[in-house]
Amino acid sequence: MDVDAYVAAHNAEWRRLEWLINSSRKLTGPEIDELVELYQRTATHLSVVRSSSPDPMLVGRLSGLVARGRAAVAGAQAPLWRDVSRFATTSFPAIAYRTRWWWLGCAVLGNLLALALAIWVARSPEAQAAVGTQYEIRELVERDFANYYTEHSAASFAFQVWINNAWVSAVALIFGILLGIPTISVLVVNQLNLGVVAGLMFAHGKGDIFFGLILPHGLLELTAVYLACGAGLRLGWTVIDPGRRRRAQALAEEGRAAVGIALGLIGALLVSGLIEGFVTGWVHTTWLRIGIGVVAEAAFLAYVIVLGRRALRQGETGDTDLRPDLAPTSG
Repeated sequence: MDVDAYVAAHNAEWRRLEWLINSSRKLTGPEIDELVELYQRTATHLSVVRSSSPDPMLVGRLSGLVARGRAAVAGAQAPLWRDVSRFATTSFPAIAYRTRWWWLGCAVLGNLLALALAIWVARSPEAQAAVGTQYEIRELVERDFANYYTEHSAASFAFQVWINNAWVSAVALIFGILLGIPTISVLVVNQLNLGVVAGLMFAHGKGDIFFGLILPHGLLELTAVYLACGAGLRLGWTVIDPGRRRRAQALAEEGRAAVGIALGLIGALLVSGLIEGFVTGWVHTTWLRIGIGVVAEAAFLAYVIVLGRRALRQGETGDTDLRPDLAPTSG
């Protein structure tokens, strides 16, 4: 083997790997992918050099580079609290803000659908009859809708709501890979249920009760669902149109973004679940419980907009660092 030709062919890759290993700043998601790939290539190069032309200087150089690469890929991790803090203050807001037009679109279209359905149900006796019998509807609007929030203990109800909403959001996110079709189904079903109940409540003069019980937790809860649906649709669209990226690369990046949103929504849905469990049915002053919901929603939107915009301006993409800690080696 011509050692000089081999070095000339691969020296740029080795220098790039060395630069990534020695970088003093935190690597971005694509740079970490590149680090792992170059480490694997260099390990293969070392194996080739050892077997074909055991040049001592070249073997020593590559051996040291592979050892440092292995340490960078599988070495000590940053403290957990630091990763959690960075995710909460940078990664999640950046992802949420970057996908804002997707989930804002879901919010606008979804609420228009719910509004249209609510108006139709409220004005159409035929539509109401299709939903249920007069007795069933009367039970819903006069008793069941309000009692739903108090028939269980606040703690168990909050936990149940949290798990259910987290599952719905996870389905909207994960199955977005199927061209977004299941995600659209989740969004449509959610808005249809909202529209039907709203229409029935308004048809029987209970509109104030509907908004008084939905708004406290529903503002933040629905925003979380819209965010999950928006991310799921973005993931589905990436399958169709990856843009200038390779499809595999694009899906990997958007998949990591979806995981990041899923993790971030755990906290948002926990807050909405606590409000639904401890505030919606138990705080009897309407303006106070709606005010709590408005404050929670405003805080979440401000968190996403302020921190997300700042993160994007600083060059953050929100790409998560959720990658394997170990990489296969050669030689």
